[in-house]
Amino acid sequence: MTKIALVAGGGELPLEFIRSAKRQGDEVVVYALRGMANEELEKEASKIYWVGINEYAKFAFLLVKERIRQLAMIGKVEKTVIYSDIGEKEKTLKELKNKKDYSILEEITRQLKKIGVEVVDGMKYLSHMVTQKGVLTSRAPDAHETEDIKFGYDTAKKLAGMDIGQTLIVKGGAIVSVEAMEGTDETISRAAKTAGEGCVMIKVSRPDQDMRWDVPAVGPETIDLLAENKYSALALESDKMYLLNKEEFIKKAEAAGIAVEVL
Repeated sequence: MTKIALVAGGGELPLEFIRSAKRQGDEVVVYALRGMANEELEKEASKIYWVGINEYAKFAFLLVKERIRQLAMIGKVEKTVIYSDIGEKEKTLKELKNKKDYSILEEITRQLKKIGVEVVDGMKYLSHMVTQKGVLTSRAPDAHETEDIKFGYDTAKKLAGMDIGQTLIVKGGAIVSVEAMEGTDETISRAAKTAGEGCVMIKVSRPDQDMRWDVPAVGPETIDLLAENKYSALALESDKMYLLNKEEFIKKAEAAGIAVEVL
């Protein structure tokens, strides 16, 4: 049996991580981020501690207490929370030259290594949820949607590589909206207000995506929001992204007439 720690952000992905680990006979000690993590974690975890995102000293103490050697970071953490809270009490993080996501995560990883904790990716438990190439819905993107996807994909990868965001919205060969600190959901809604129905969403990973940190994910809630805002298609990158509750995801996309393709 392996003992692994999980820093759990929001969403369903941390729950799936724990369930998969338990199926493999492993023990998961959860450090749930207060105000973000799902309360259902209480029922699934072998042991759980609730910590604030800026409580590094407390977090490090609890890692040592549990004799943790490996740790995964899974789940959604709002960027606005990261930048408003983290580093206020931690000098090392506060003095970073830049506040890009990867800079913060690299520094956290270095600090954890000092106390003997290795940050690992979640692939051992989540490989079954990684996106695979192909059209997921009965309807493939039509000619116009395909053109928008081709037009937007390279730009989306460049923006992701600059650590700006991983979601791009396109309509009629024009970029409507780019994800920034506000997150994917706000980007989807903002684009619809600007361009109306028929937008196409493209979501990618960073060109240098480190699967230990901030892996993009989509799920049924993504489709709900796209349907509400009358999007016509969704394109995802393969191999470096998680797809939650695939059957429900596809069922909702079909009902909304949204074509989904993994590139």
